Amino acid sequence: MAGYGKPLYDHLQYCVRCCMPETTEGIVFDEMGICQACQSAEQKIHIDWVAREKELRKTLEHYKNTSGDNYDCIVPISGGKDSTFQLYVITQVYGMKPLAVTFSHNWYSDEGKHNLWNALEQFNVDHIMFTPNRRLVNKLARHSLVKIGDSCWHCHAGVGAFPLQVAVKFKIPLLIWGESVAESSGRASYFNPVTRFDRDYFTKVSARCYASDMATDDITLKDLNCFQLPSVEELEQVGVVGIHLGDYLFWDDERQMEFVRDYYDWREGKVEGTYKGYKSVECKMAGVHDYTCFLKRGYGRGTYHASVDVRAGLLTREEGFELAKQHDTERPKAFDEYLKLTGFSEEEAVDIVRSHRSGSCRLLP
Repeated sequence: MAGYGKPLYDHLQYCVRCCMPETTEGIVFDEMGICQACQSAEQKIHIDWVAREKELRKTLEHYKNTSGDNYDCIVPISGGKDSTFQLYVITQVYGMKPLAVTFSHNWYSDEGKHNLWNALEQFNVDHIMFTPNRRLVNKLARHSLVKIGDSCWHCHAGVGAFPLQVAVKFKIPLLIWGESVAESSGRASYFNPVTRFDRDYFTKVSARCYASDMATDDITLKDLNCFQLPSVEELEQVGVVGIHLGDYLFWDDERQMEFVRDYYDWREGKVEGTYKGYKSVECKMAGVHDYTCFLKRGYGRGTYHASVDVRAGLLTREEGFELAKQHDTERPKAFDEYLKLTGFSEEEAVDIVRSHRSGSCRLLP
């Protein structure tokens, strides 16, 4: 094990300000070795958030005034702290009438079930939920590991496709997401943003492949209907657009979580692979997703959360590395359930994940 305050792998490049390694997908370092997520954290201080909020208000008023008797917008909601906060902002601050839409990953924790239904009741919103059958989820969880080196394709693809399907069927053009991709993913910054949300957004940033690519002898295209993206023509006919509240409002995970927890009975819980009890608490298999990331890229959710806290000044970088080493390397208990559902042996699963290493990830042991 590396010495105190040092990263787990001394042969990899890490951001000089936080704890994220070069193996992070999409990471970009500037000439001083600072990652885009850290650049974003600094940029937030210099943004005129009052002006950005005015842009948001103008956008929301436009859709509210043109929706007629229809819903003003769609808010995709998982029951997590972000989507609960989204519902609060849209209904209580801006007075809009949203349709809440949930794609169920079929792996809900007890806290997740409470938080989802509690949010719907707290903010009195109409709701549509789609739950794929368990046998299909198990098949996809197995095939997902082979295809993308991650256990959760069905969740990544479903949360992207199903709200778009609802937008087309109900003719609701505006979708409202939460955290900006610039916030901490490293794929963009506030001064170098993702400029356009489109039908392929979630495929590019998380799902990695389309529903048609997941068909096998045992998984038909008819089985995959709920994961199919509407056509470009269908989306253009409705005028579907998506925005992230985090591009218009100063985003603070910790404070927002504390707010919905203290005022709206949102509940934390144990999340494997990290020291925080709120990120992905709604999913009992979140630890498996993060463990596959560690096996493939050499870091997990412990590193991610530690880096967020280092940027916020809550931890030193050295303290962040210690927390990362402690939590990233933990084998989650949920891995046993994943192996049972998919029929993999542990050795098979680990070998499959490691086979997806590329670029600097190949330097990992």
